Amino acid sequence: MKKKTIYVTKPFLPPLEEFKEKLDAIWSTGHITNWGPIHEEFKEELKAYLHVKNISLFTNGHLALETAIKCLKLPQGGEIITTPFTFVSTSHAILNCGYTPVFCDICEDDFNMDHTKIADLITDKTVAILPVHVFGQPCNVHELQNIATKHKLKLIYDSAHAFNVKVDNNSIFNYGDISMASLHATKVMHSIEGGFLAYQDEKLQEKIRYLKNFGIANAEDVPEVGSNAKMNEFQASMGSVNLKYIDENIAKRKVIFTHYLKLLQDNEHIQTIALKDNIQYNFSYFPIVINTNNNNITRNGLAEYLIKNDIVPRKYFYPLISNLDNYKNYNRSANNLAIANKIANNILTLPIYPDLDLSDVERIVSIINDYTR
Repeated sequence: MKKKTIYVTKPFLPPLEEFKEKLDAIWSTGHITNWGPIHEEFKEELKAYLHVKNISLFTNGHLALETAIKCLKLPQGGEIITTPFTFVSTSHAILNCGYTPVFCDICEDDFNMDHTKIADLITDKTVAILPVHVFGQPCNVHELQNIATKHKLKLIYDSAHAFNVKVDNNSIFNYGDISMASLHATKVMHSIEGGFLAYQDEKLQEKIRYLKNFGIANAEDVPEVGSNAKMNEFQASMGSVNLKYIDENIAKRKVIFTHYLKLLQDNEHIQTIALKDNIQYNFSYFPIVINTNNNNITRNGLAEYLIKNDIVPRKYFYPLISNLDNYKNYNRSANNLAIANKIANNILTLPIYPDLDLSDVERIVSIINDYTR
């Protein structure tokens, strides 16, 4: 009998009757989009849950990130220092807004931007730093803030993976000038598609509202050039219902994550991420790095072996953004991206989602151990 195929992720769906209650409310009001009552309710729920001052909801995380860049009114044509080890959305947002991405190497232990290498990349054209909390692992937020403050740069966080992550018991969304979160279906917390911006400065709220609604202030005033990025009532409904289950789902992810760590700890060919005591994690991904000390054991070989055994991992993030044809011209010859290239060429993310059975985790690890033996 063929075993079930296990994919790298699986969207969480709440009880259908709870979602239907929200749909009944939509049918009752007839309000489908443009700041409906459920949209406003969900926004307030998120602010309370995450302990942040301001939140603006979006139809997806990518448009939220573009709006984050635009709303800060950075000098046009400038450079934004970012990481090459991320989803292409991060760099696409920078280019789409008219800025030049400058790639910084990453740390080998958590795959985030190496703050010690940022200063060498700062020029008179630099206008901002845009780090990514990769796999929900927080960047060194304190050092990044010190650098941004010293050089008078804006600090924009791509926190797509980092819902409910905390540093020193403070929400990850309270760091920097502005942070973007993704609420895509594959994320820890989702609203089918969706995203939001979190920020301290309340003055940004009105500008963000314009930018995500074509730049329109009212029927006769269009003070900004914006896009259409509003979250609708159906997305907000899913988000509102899912928020009730987020603590339970993260707790389940933690059990799975911890089980992986325990089972893989003696495999010398596999590197896992070490957890830090001052971080509250959301266990959004389980990445492994295949050590390169054995030519017979490779990332691609392991990925193929897993797929052959009905396990579908992901080479996440590969290829490195700076190696894509669209971005090769933005990689300065002086930039040393040795660690980022090493990680991208050897990274693999394993299946993790709330209802993944521990016996399936054991099956996955058994296959990995069989390949690396």
